[in-house]
Amino acid sequence: MSRISVKKFSAPDETRPFTDKGRAEVLAFEDGVVGRAVFEPGWRWSSHVQPIAGTATCEAAHTCYVLSGRMRVAMADGEEAELGPGDVAIVPPGHDAWTVGEEACVVLDFSGMAQYAQRPTDEKKAPEAAGAPPLH
Repeated sequence: MSRISVKKFSAPDETRPFTDKGRAEVLAFEDGVVGRAVFEPGWRWSSHVQPIAGTATCEAAHTCYVLSGRMRVAMADGEEAELGPGDVAIVPPGHDAWTVGEEACVVLDFSGMAQYAQRPTDEKKAPEAAGAPPLH
C-alpha cells in the first residue's frame, strides 16, 4: 500500500555541489526524485557541471519550474530559450545552460535530477536510478 511521503529541501537526502557557483539538492522518493538547483551568478553547465558529468553536453531531460533568477539554455542544434520566474520548461538532453544577470537562478526539477551533477563512478545512486545510464 502506498504511503504519503513528505520531505523538505531544508533537509535534502543529498546535496551535490557543482565545481563552483551552485549545488543540486535532491529529495528521493519511492516513485522518483525531485531536485532544487541553485545556479549562482556566473554559473555555466559547461564550466561547473561538465567536469563532473564528463559528457559534451547536459544529457539530462529536465521538467522544471523556475522559482527565481534567469537562465539561458542552448541546445546543441542552436535553439535557445531564456527562462525566468514562473516559467515551466521541458528541456531535452543535449544542451548547455548559464545564469543570466546577478541573481541566482533557483529551479525545481521533477525529472532530471536522479543523477544530475553526480560523477559517473559514484556508487551512491537514487534507488529508482539503479542500473540506469548516467544523466547529467
